[in-house]
Amino acid sequence: MHRREESGLAEATASLRRRHPVVSDKGPVGPFVVFHDRKTARRSRRSKRRSCGTGHTTDEGTVADKATQLTELLAPTVTALGLELLGIEYLPAPGGALVRIYIDVPAGTEVGQADAEGEGGQGVTIEHCEAVSREVSAQLDVEDPISGNYTLEVSSPGIDRPIFNAAQFAQFVGQTVKVGLKLPQEGRRRLTGRIVSVEGDTITFDIDGNAFVAQADNVDKARIVPDWAALGLAASKDKKENGRATGATRKANHTPRDNKRSDDPSTGAE
Repeated sequence: MHRREESGLAEATASLRRRHPVVSDKGPVGPFVVFHDRKTARRSRRSKRRSCGTGHTTDEGTVADKATQLTELLAPTVTALGLELLGIEYLPAPGGALVRIYIDVPAGTEVGQADAEGEGGQGVTIEHCEAVSREVSAQLDVEDPISGNYTLEVSSPGIDRPIFNAAQFAQFVGQTVKVGLKLPQEGRRRLTGRIVSVEGDTITFDIDGNAFVAQADNVDKARIVPDWAALGLAASKDKKENGRATGATRKANHTPRDNKRSDDPSTGAE
């Protein structure tokens, strides 16, 4: 009887772990990620506001405002761990919000191995993510800036790293990025272009040879577009063009079998 109960408990525990992973490593070119679920009982607005020790109210406001509020609240905690808080994504949902925190090793910090582009990100380890998750979870429990349930996710930036402000755009001048705008400009809300320059909060992109200027506060989301060929993870453009040329040459030199028989004078009925 005891063996059957222990077996059932082990199966239930394994099933729970599969549904709610604590650590997920997305591979060498992807980010390290650590998850933490927090579920709370609903309390009155008055009692929740009393629990906020720094004056941060729990009114949700806009998604961007909430992400900014959480960034200002948690940045000192991450910095105290010797890491940099790149930015936070706050994604509300009916079942509970997702709070995704991106961290990196500060520039100039000695790390074991740089990534394929020589940038940060590979310096972030699972241990870093776990440490940030513990400290941030404890702070969020005390400050209580999020009403209802939420899942905390701590992640390294990965190769297609997100960009959250003008200073980070300036770090990657010359790189190609995908950008989503809060308000449309020149009839578009999404663009892919190369970062040409950053002056204050003004960012200039090159889109197919045309300059496109946007303000940092109008950028909703932005990510680096990796040069996979330069990283050795995809065929280069030259190789693709050579492959197309070779295929076209073979097609041009191909002679249908039936035509060859009819045009050959040596071919006749036996």
